Amino acid sequence: MWIKLRRLLWQWRSLWIITPSVAGLIILLRFSGLLQFLEWAAFDQYMRLRPQEAPEDRIAIVGINEDDLHELIGQDYIPDKFLAQLLLKLQARKPRAIGLDIYRDLPVEPGHTDLVKVYQNSANLIGIQQITGAGIPPTPILKAKGQVGANGLVLDPDAKVRRGFLSIRDRQGKQMWSFGMLLAFRYLQPEGINPPEINAPTYRIGKTTFPAFTGNDGGYVRANDSKYQILLNYRGPQKYFHSVSMKDVLQDRLPADWGRDRIILVGNVGEIFEDFVFSPFNSGFPLGIERTPRVEIHANQISQILSSVLDRRPLIKTWSDPLEYLWILLWSGVGANLIWQLRYTDGMSKVSFRQIIAPVLAAIALTGMTFMAFLGGWWIPVVPPLLALGGSAIAITAYLARSAGAIRKTFGRYVTDEIVANLLEQPDGLKLGGERRTITILTSDLRGFTAISERLPAEEVIKIINLYLGYMADAIAQYQGTIDEFMGDGILVLFGAPTSREDDAIRAIACAIAMQLAMEPVNQVMQQLGLPHLEMGIGINTGEVVVGNIGSEKRSKYGIVGDQVNLTYRIESYSIGGQILISESTLKQVESLVRIDGQKAVQPKGVQQPINIYEIGGIGGKYNLYLTKEAEVYFTLSETLPLQYTVLDGKHIDSNMRKGRLIKLSAKGGEIYLEQDENTGVLAPFTNLKLNLLMPNSEVFSADIYAKILEQTTANSFYIHFTNQPPDVEKQLQRIYTTQSKPI
Repeated sequence: MWIKLRRLLWQWRSLWIITPSVAGLIILLRFSGLLQFLEWAAFDQYMRLRPQEAPEDRIAIVGINEDDLHELIGQDYIPDKFLAQLLLKLQARKPRAIGLDIYRDLPVEPGHTDLVKVYQNSANLIGIQQITGAGIPPTPILKAKGQVGANGLVLDPDAKVRRGFLSIRDRQGKQMWSFGMLLAFRYLQPEGINPPEINAPTYRIGKTTFPAFTGNDGGYVRANDSKYQILLNYRGPQKYFHSVSMKDVLQDRLPADWGRDRIILVGNVGEIFEDFVFSPFNSGFPLGIERTPRVEIHANQISQILSSVLDRRPLIKTWSDPLEYLWILLWSGVGANLIWQLRYTDGMSKVSFRQIIAPVLAAIALTGMTFMAFLGGWWIPVVPPLLALGGSAIAITAYLARSAGAIRKTFGRYVTDEIVANLLEQPDGLKLGGERRTITILTSDLRGFTAISERLPAEEVIKIINLYLGYMADAIAQYQGTIDEFMGDGILVLFGAPTSREDDAIRAIACAIAMQLAMEPVNQVMQQLGLPHLEMGIGINTGEVVVGNIGSEKRSKYGIVGDQVNLTYRIESYSIGGQILISESTLKQVESLVRIDGQKAVQPKGVQQPINIYEIGGIGGKYNLYLTKEAEVYFTLSETLPLQYTVLDGKHIDSNMRKGRLIKLSAKGGEIYLEQDENTGVLAPFTNLKLNLLMPNSEVFSADIYAKILEQTTANSFYIHFTNQPPDVEKQLQRIYTTQSKPI
């Protein structure tokens, strides 16, 4: 008996080793978070495949879109007058609650007094407050009445909303209900269901308990589970709730009983508001561009609370970690056993077919089981067991075939084939270390892109960067540059490494001009997509650096080190949008071929003596590339614009706010008079400023404008170039510029 058992254990030893080993590896991968995005994608797919549920009749949405604004108001924002009229119309329909999913912390005249009266007289009106991130204050009157809920949506790292808050602490540390929870309570109170204690460890509403989300629930790994969160059990896809437009309400186009005893949500649904998020029903990030209005996500959260309490609709439940680990081990054993059972099957074609089809059928069964569980409200992991199933099957197949491939030592991913050949085809190509070499370095950076990215959703920022880098990479490849690094919107390009050529500096300048010319088609696409205009600055320098493999035996990259690299970045920082600045060392190698549009003496940080930098307007010879240089025409403002400004030093913002006036204006800049005091130092050219203008007929300063000082005109007056303007400020300045009639 013992001998037979030992023989059986020995014969099946590969299963006893491979099954737990593969399962352990998958568990480690899952614990590391590498499978999280795949598990979210499976969750989203199950959500989309699930049979549609009956529409939620307890909730209706009043969406505000571009047609409402243009036809009713004739402008791109809603004055308080129209919002007050809308709320009064809705109150007349006797809803149980109205949720105002619009941030409204400041008056928008005309009609603010009317709106205040509506706030004061509406006991069932709930406003919204942004707590997370930068935060947006609530409507003061509704806040004082306790009729404000927090924006209860949680964005996952892939920019989709799968979780929501039920309660959260505000910036003063006070616990407050979420927007959706507060509206649900207003609906449930006539049903005799009262809210639980907000500080209770577990929320029980009626007969339904809402377990708080924990960091490893479902496909999550160490997610932030602070506040009181739940997984969102969406009712349906976009436009699933009954929706009407603001125009329909104001013009009395709705049935007489519409809205009675409902929760009515008012929110922005027009593209102009950018009040959208991604949901599981939207296409995958980052390629997908379809998004769901935030108000519909709130509707899903409210519907989940109401249907769970009133209809016993299941919440999304998950397994504990130990149970998930056993689940992964089970499917690892299934995959290994399926292939092991076929080890003595005769006929290569038959064996080959069965070895393929058996794991496929098992994977289909696993997917079907997890989907059926999902229909019942259980989120059971599907990606880790699928990987365990396939991994153990492959491992057993490899073991039975007794074949192994040699593992080739690699060095990471390089941008160009030239670097790959240089490193792999030479005897010392993979060794750490470097050599001194004189090369030409090009750096580029988008002007004001940080400010632009702060105003746009993450998916729009990625779209812009990919578009921009695509055009730039084509231009760089055309002139045989080596892209050493992409740094967000910045690019570091080498000419002379790894392969040195006599015309490195010439090609670098030709490449820079081609990159600036390529910004025109980039901005054409940006305009078509409704995205902001981009401008790029470029710096070029030639000098001795150390090039080679930098890093460790585990991870290395081909790169450059030396003070000439830092100098190149300094030169590039002096440029404005559309400019190419080169050092004197680069000019000496290309002097007879280039057109010089300007020269300045500067003293970068870390450099003992001032250096000359030159603005390039074109290059002749076989390249024959030239930039169009447009003269800046300045107009004297009939009424100067007051401004306040601070000085930027790198990423640091000076805490001192100083005053001045915009006295002249051009298409891309202007002249400002800076008021001096005992704390004001002399502002040198190339100094970066953050400005706020007081526009005509405005009582508050504008949003932040970023600019660079070009040159001094008088003791306190400077020409500036705008590096970034908020869209509304840019429109106002353009309107002022076109109405001026006194050229300088």
